[in-house]
Amino acid sequence: MTVLAIRDLVLRLGGRSLLDGASLVIDPGRKIGLIGRNGAGKSSLLRAILGELEPDGGTIRRAARLRIGHIAQEAPTDAPSLLEAVLAADTERTALLAELRCATADRSAEIHARLAAIRADSAPARAAAILAGLGFDAAAQARPLREFSGGQRMRVALARALFLEPDLLLLDEPTNHLDLEAATWLESWLLRFPGAVLLVSHDRLLLDRAVDAIAHLERGRITLYPGGFGDFLRLRAERQAQLAAQNARIAAERRRMQAFIDRFRAKATKARQAQSRLKALERLPPVETIVEETPTRFAFPQPEELPPPLLQLSAVAVGYGGRPVLSRLDLRLDQEDRIALLGANGNGKSTLIKLLAGRLAPLAGQIRRHPRLRIGYFAQHQAEELAPSGTPLSHMAAALPRAGETECRAQLARFGLDQDRATTPVASLSGGEKARLLLALTTREAPHLLLLDEPTNHLDIDAREALVKALAEYCGAVVLVSHDAHLIELVADRLWLVAGGTVRPFEGDIADYRAMLTEAGGGGAAAGGGSARRRDRRDRAEARAALAPLRARLREVEAAIEKLSAEAKVIGEALADPRLYERQRPDLIVRASRRQAAIAKELQALEEEWLQLQEALDAA
Repeated sequence: MTVLAIRDLVLRLGGRSLLDGASLVIDPGRKIGLIGRNGAGKSSLLRAILGELEPDGGTIRRAARLRIGHIAQEAPTDAPSLLEAVLAADTERTALLAELRCATADRSAEIHARLAAIRADSAPARAAAILAGLGFDAAAQARPLREFSGGQRMRVALARALFLEPDLLLLDEPTNHLDLEAATWLESWLLRFPGAVLLVSHDRLLLDRAVDAIAHLERGRITLYPGGFGDFLRLRAERQAQLAAQNARIAAERRRMQAFIDRFRAKATKARQAQSRLKALERLPPVETIVEETPTRFAFPQPEELPPPLLQLSAVAVGYGGRPVLSRLDLRLDQEDRIALLGANGNGKSTLIKLLAGRLAPLAGQIRRHPRLRIGYFAQHQAEELAPSGTPLSHMAAALPRAGETECRAQLARFGLDQDRATTPVASLSGGEKARLLLALTTREAPHLLLLDEPTNHLDIDAREALVKALAEYCGAVVLVSHDAHLIELVADRLWLVAGGTVRPFEGDIADYRAMLTEAGGGGAAAGGGSARRRDRRDRAEARAALAPLRARLREVEAAIEKLSAEAKVIGEALADPRLYERQRPDLIVRASRRQAAIAKELQALEEEWLQLQEALDAA
């Protein structure tokens, strides 16, 4: 029996068409990942399934007595404890226990039978296990919900949805408020869950491991691909290649037939054949359009090179209210370092980031920073500090008071905030657009050190890949906190484990760490794979170091081209001004003409060098 059937669904929101003839069928136990660009309509589709949005066309058919679990916008804040907040999600259990207090003997027996049927006795243990998996220990589970942050309450809301064990589970970016440990636990839980799942996520590893099909929402339609995200990429590329080849064959046949018709239409001996070809031409299928969305690109301003070390910690302790969270910190950062911080939430990863950013002063020890060091610090909570009525342009102008509007717009454009988005109020921006604005603000002064605390929350898959590529081209140091194992694998060359009140190198890679968390896999196989990946990370670091002189020279050439082009423009305008010739100063005209010719030669040489450098970088 089908759990959910969506047929030819049409959804419009704010005058914009989100879904236009979308169809999807979900069978019992099926786990489907729903993907698409930010703003494509994924969250709106989930709201329509829940009945919160009325479709403008089409149908949504749910199975009879279908139990749907989803993450509420926020868990109730009046619960006496986290455990009680999760248990309260089962409204039938709660109502039966309340009725039991004053029930008659006959009714009491019925209630006990029903409680046994819904496994009420095991409910506290199941709820506690889910909360523990999401990072809440026994002490935290007993604390009132109001004492926790918004992000922590969202994790409780996720726990409530998982606890219900529904027939269909709808999850919208469930890992956004999880650390790597909790995200790994959620992946294992989903693999064991017997119900159906529709999962909106931009986490590539989760989409590869926890689903058996990918539903791609693009241009208002849904296309279903079997397998995980890697299978989706392969199958979609094959489909596009087949479509392109089919289009080429149809277009060639059309040209051949049209040429015959044009040539012989007027000749009596060929008229019948021409008419036959004309009918055949009309029967040819239309050429199907392959619409490639504009690729997402990010670009970080490049800093100048500083001698090592950028920053060094010696016997440092850091914490709050005089109480250390981390101590015995002896760490060093150089400009070529790419480091990811591992460790469960609450162990001090964000505290370390704030220390490195200068937001927290050390309680003990010494920190030495290069005097010209510029640091860019990105944290998701900074989105709450943006003025809702302000625009990306106004925020950038305030952050760069000496820059003109053109420079501010150029910095925003580096992160896909185009002319229209630059003047859109922050309150109207999506979560992904706010994250792009924060990245643009973080990198506005070309920092030597980037501190990124969960930078991919709310970014779609294309934007995450754009971030990976931008970080690969960036020639500064990076310290990263992320639950996205794919990002860590591609960006980080070294791993630091934040645990036990200190920070130490982790001898292994992210796959080894995940294996350690889940206690999965054989030791020999994991170590062998980890060794290969460590070599891969070392090779990437060496490649970046080898390309650094090329990138530095490329920046020098670009600056020289810009300077000479500006000078050439001034000279050209002067030579075009009639007043220069009215002054009867041939020496000035000759001098300007000679300089103009010299600039043209220099520009030609620089442009040729730029092409050679760019080709060398592209080939690397």
